[in-house]
Amino acid sequence: MRRFFRPRVVRAAVAVAAAVLPCAALVPVASAHSVAPPANPVAQRLDAYWNPARLTAALPVDTGLDRDSLYSTAPDTGAAASSSVDGPMPGEFIPPSHSFDGMPQTGTFFWTDVGGTGRTCSGSVVRSPGHDLVLSAGHCLRGYSGTSPRRNLAFVPQYHDGLKPFGVFPVRVNGVYVPQQYYDLKEHAGAQYDYGFAVTEPNQDGKQVQDAAGAVQLLTDTGYHHAPVRMIGYPGGADKPLECWSRTTRYDSDDPDEPGSYPRIACDAFVGGTSGGPMLVPWKGGWAVVGVIGGYHTGGYTSQISYSAYFGKSVGQLYGDAVTGAPPARPAS
Repeated sequence: MRRFFRPRVVRAAVAVAAAVLPCAALVPVASAHSVAPPANPVAQRLDAYWNPARLTAALPVDTGLDRDSLYSTAPDTGAAASSSVDGPMPGEFIPPSHSFDGMPQTGTFFWTDVGGTGRTCSGSVVRSPGHDLVLSAGHCLRGYSGTSPRRNLAFVPQYHDGLKPFGVFPVRVNGVYVPQQYYDLKEHAGAQYDYGFAVTEPNQDGKQVQDAAGAVQLLTDTGYHHAPVRMIGYPGGADKPLECWSRTTRYDSDDPDEPGSYPRIACDAFVGGTSGGPMLVPWKGGWAVVGVIGGYHTGGYTSQISYSAYFGKSVGQLYGDAVTGAPPARPAS
C-alpha cells in the first residue's frame, strides 16, 4: 500500500478551517500592498559566500569511494555481477543520462567541511506543513551534526550554470535529521538507513523553499519495483544536473558488511555528487519520491548502477520527527 504523509497538524488545521468557514466572509482579504516577508540575513550572507567560483569548485561528499575507479580494480571473471562487487549485469541495457537545466523541486546542497573544502550533494524538496523540508542521503548530511559540523550549509533549488534562480536556503540550526541507526551502525552496516532530511530557513527574500520552488510528495512502503522512474542528480563540479529515465528493481545483498535489500536502478554517468538525488515517479499530475541515491555502497561502486535505501516505516518516522521539530539524533560521543 502506498503511504504518503499528511501529519496530524495538517488535518487539525483543516478541521479548524472548516469550523470557521461560515465566517469566511468576515475575514479581510490581503491587499496587493501586503507587507513582504522580512529578508533573511543568514541567506544573504550565504548567497554572497557561494559565488560562482566556489559553486564550481565544490567537490562531492567524501565517502572514501570513487564509484568507477574502485569498480575497475575488480578482476573481470566474465561472471554475473555479485552483491559483493556491484555493477551492471552482463548484457544489461544502461539507459543514457543527459544534462538539462533541472527542475525547481530538485537542487543541490553546498557546504564547507572542517578543512575548508567546498562539498556538494543532491536533494529534493518534499511537501511538509512548514514548507521547509529537503530530502537527501544520510551520508550527505550526517557530518553536520556532532563533533564535525559542516559550515555554510545551504540548499540551492534548480542550480545550473552558476545560477540560483530561487535563491539560497540555509539549513536551520539543529535542523538535520539522520536516523540514529545510521550514526550508530555507520555507512556500511547502516546502509539501509542512508537517508536524511534538512529543515531549511527562508531564502534571502524571506520565502520558504516549498513556496518558492514547489515540492514533490514523499511515498513509503511502495515496494521495490517502479517504472517509469526519473532519476536526477548533480555531478560534482558540473554546470547542470543529470536526468535519466529507467526503472527500479529489488537487489538483495549478500555482502555481510552491508546487509539488506535495496531498490536498484541502471542509469549511466551518475558519478560523485549525485548522492541524495531523487528517484521520482509520476504522482497525481506531479512527482513523488520513492528513493534517493545512496544506501548500498553509498549509492554503488559504478556510475552505471545506483541504489537507494528502501523507503519504509522508518522513513516516515524520521519525516515526522523533522516536521514536528523533535530533537534530532546525534552521533555517539
